[in-house]
Amino acid sequence: MTVTAWDEPAGATPRGTLVVLPGRGETDAAYARFGKRLSADAYKVRVVPVDLDDLTGTRERVEKLLADESLPSPKVLVGADSGATLAATLVGEVAADAAVIAGVALPGSTADGTWDDQVEARTACPVHRSVLDGDVLLDREALDRPLPWASVELSAPDKPVLVVHGTADRITPAADAIASYVSAPGARVWLVEGGRHDILNDVSHRSVAATIVLFLESLKLGAELPPVLVPAGGAR
Repeated sequence: MTVTAWDEPAGATPRGTLVVLPGRGETDAAYARFGKRLSADAYKVRVVPVDLDDLTGTRERVEKLLADESLPSPKVLVGADSGATLAATLVGEVAADAAVIAGVALPGSTADGTWDDQVEARTACPVHRSVLDGDVLLDREALDRPLPWASVELSAPDKPVLVVHGTADRITPAADAIASYVSAPGARVWLVEGGRHDILNDVSHRSVAATIVLFLESLKLGAELPPVLVPAGGAR
């Protein structure tokens, strides 16, 4: 399977590597906007095809990228939907430095209905809707397939984690997605007001991407995630 890549601008020093794990049925087309944006900030982006019928093979592809010494650290797993579930379960077991869990899927996380219903549950962004409608390689039937895990116990690993989830996500309720992370010292949890399931590609995609960049820049300073920006004079 081909790994899609976006690299830093010519002459820039790469600041880290993002290993992106797509969700059910998705192709790399769903992550072109995200990949270009994060690579413009000098992060190398690699989109790894996820085969939910071969999680062992998928893990091997991820571990191969993490072991690639030509890719700069920190190396961060970024997952959406079932890819977020995979990132959440893998980050504590592989040589990743951190994870971004965006719109995690849990057993029973589905959006029943027509194709229009599926898209409506995932994003309100008209640009991303057109991407989904025009992606001939996207497996529409797979968007609603059951997860390969009978159960998923989310737990914060002993590594930095950024959790981003939409308050209007009707595929995975926000309370279920964030419950295991809100009190974890190494986790940063953000809810996007009105955000839907494809939170990397919803109408607030710019703010979500900026939040991820701030997390990555903080991670560059240390695993304890020291702040990059602090308010002056106690202002909030």
